[in-house]
Amino acid sequence: MPSPALAGRRRLAPRKAASNTGEREAPTAARAINGRSPASRRRRRAPPHSRHALTRPWLAGCLLGSWLLRIKAEKPVSSAATPRCHPFASMEPFAAAVPRKAAVDLRCLLSVAAGAVFALLLLLAAAPTPLRSASLFLTPFHASTEPSTSARSLPPLFVEPTLFRPAPPPPASPPRFAYLISGSAGDASMLRRCLLALYHPRNSYILHLDAQAPDSDRAELAAFVAAHPVLAAAGNVRIIEKANLVTYRGPTMVTTTLHAAASPPPSSGARAPAVVPTGTDLMHVFSKLPHDLNFIDHTSDIGWKAFARAMPMIVDPGLYMKTKGELFWIPERRSLPTAFKLFTGSAWMVLSRPFVEYTIWGWDNLPRTVLMYYANFISSPEGYFHTVVCNADGFKNTTVNHDLHFISWDNPPMQHPHYLTVGDWDRMVASDAPFARKFRRDDPVLDRIDADILSRRGPGGTVAPGGWCGGAGSGAGDNRTGADPCTAASVVAGDTAVLRPGPGAERLQRLVTSLLSEQNFRPRQCKVAETN
Repeated sequence: MPSPALAGRRRLAPRKAASNTGEREAPTAARAINGRSPASRRRRRAPPHSRHALTRPWLAGCLLGSWLLRIKAEKPVSSAATPRCHPFASMEPFAAAVPRKAAVDLRCLLSVAAGAVFALLLLLAAAPTPLRSASLFLTPFHASTEPSTSARSLPPLFVEPTLFRPAPPPPASPPRFAYLISGSAGDASMLRRCLLALYHPRNSYILHLDAQAPDSDRAELAAFVAAHPVLAAAGNVRIIEKANLVTYRGPTMVTTTLHAAASPPPSSGARAPAVVPTGTDLMHVFSKLPHDLNFIDHTSDIGWKAFARAMPMIVDPGLYMKTKGELFWIPERRSLPTAFKLFTGSAWMVLSRPFVEYTIWGWDNLPRTVLMYYANFISSPEGYFHTVVCNADGFKNTTVNHDLHFISWDNPPMQHPHYLTVGDWDRMVASDAPFARKFRRDDPVLDRIDADILSRRGPGGTVAPGGWCGGAGSGAGDNRTGADPCTAASVVAGDTAVLRPGPGAERLQRLVTSLLSEQNFRPRQCKVAETN
């Protein structure tokens, strides 16, 4: 009578041959494990791995942990001396018999432990909400950017978040401005008055009298700066000694501006973020704005200027002569450029320091290329900076389409705006602009600006008062005694970061808010007109 093992072998043989006729059968001794028949062993075998089973984190962790950390023997050993991990005995067929009460191998414990840890990690990752009572990682995980009130009130589990917590940012300090104040022969007194009206110890000032002015004017201006107690104590006023010839309609105004921007600034203005004019109210408002904004009036709809200014070619003798002369007109005309778009606008602007440095260094050569083109352009100050900023990918999105000036033009506009008088006072104030032009020398409207807006009620050599003077009544509009509240001691002992804005700050804030609104800011940035 055949043994049960042989009988089981006969019953399984046809099925095995049907499934895999080329597979060699194992010995009979390997078919019986722990005294059970192959049929009973087949019934106890776990079902094959299915997709449903793998979706359970615990089972997936056990499988992967067992597979990763199972240590294989270098040489095959007898089945009796090689215990297997019982929880996973049904996962893969064995080729050797294992005793039922064999000792559990350390490798089995490691496999089980690794599988349990991995399964726990999968459970945490698959949980719909993170655990709030503990954190397994140094960096806490939050299901949303706004945790609940209870989660925010819990103290940190680890000390690292407290040790590496970033320090709060320092309070924003008022911005520093650099001013280029330029004039020609006979304008030294106007430069002095403009300097005192714009003065603040935090800013820097560059004064330029062009080459047409006699050396005596520059010497007089330098003596005034050296003798003034506040200007001398602050040391933030510089006079360009090597003057340039400036022709209004030629490119020499652009070269003079670049010359001043590239010159070493006075000591207190070494970190000035902007070039061109301002005062205390402007510093107060600009302290709330990004320092990379460029206030420049611009448009690509050049209209009649395409035929009258862009196509004609001129030569400015101020570039190579010691005396001013008339522009040379070249008979040939040129076509409009195709390498860049032309923009035009106001010649008065407030530029950021990053953009000014870009025009000086020109690391992608665009500023130099455009400068060479505008060397033969009529009224190049009304187009050079506008074209550069709107063709530079890194700066076109920093433009604010306004020059912060009140200028009264004729209708239709002529070559020059008309001079402002006391009759224009209401319109000037209603414009909310911090600057205005143009004025005649010593016009009564300038005295009214000094008294009503700048609070300059002392002698002609007093600077515009501000919070840096240190007195309680040094704010705008409070200097009623007639004495100069700002002295050299105020520069040394006072805090130049203290600002006491006056009514002008409210007007300027209203203007800036309108310029940076959703309707005016992005839609008006370097917009290319279809006609250009």
